[in-house]
Amino acid sequence: MIDKVKIVDTQILSDNWYLLRKITYEYVKKDGTKQIQSREAYDRGNGATILLYNEQQKTVILTRQFRLPTYVNGNSSGMLIETCAGLLDQDNPEDCIRRETEEETGYQIKDVRKVFEAYMSPGSVTEILYFFIAAYDKDMKVTDGGGLEQEEENIEVLEYPIEDAMNMITNGEIKDGKTIMLLQYIKLQGIL
Repeated sequence: MIDKVKIVDTQILSDNWYLLRKITYEYVKKDGTKQIQSREAYDRGNGATILLYNEQQKTVILTRQFRLPTYVNGNSSGMLIETCAGLLDQDNPEDCIRRETEEETGYQIKDVRKVFEAYMSPGSVTEILYFFIAAYDKDMKVTDGGGLEQEEENIEVLEYPIEDAMNMITNGEIKDGKTIMLLQYIKLQGIL
């Protein structure tokens, strides 16, 4: 248990894309002694993600896009299947995910439901991710999706039966944490 955390020093190591800081802090341990530690924290802002599902068809909408960090860590193609997601920027989580859903998947969703929020990599990244689900049907498709060219997005929209998506977790085709969490949520809650 730690108590009385005090930030002693903060240094910006990089502000090229997002902020990487080295933070030195002091805290009081359970036995009353003080300890000083330094850690790096990557601040890329908070985000939101959503799983679109169709109850009648028992299908879900996912996306596929190139993710450089996976490529440099063993994903030979760099392509990752995942749920639609985006950074909040100046939005609240619900407005963000509505906008991102239309940009990335082409669906203009009606009712979104927040199901939980989580720190995804709390040892090094400050981000909180807000998780949503929403029903979709073909009538909600207003564009092809694919992301925004000015954001250099090149996103493929995918539709899978829920059982196929669950099997893709088991066989390693789906390796994205947020996607696995939302697919498991849909199954555990008996939504599909």
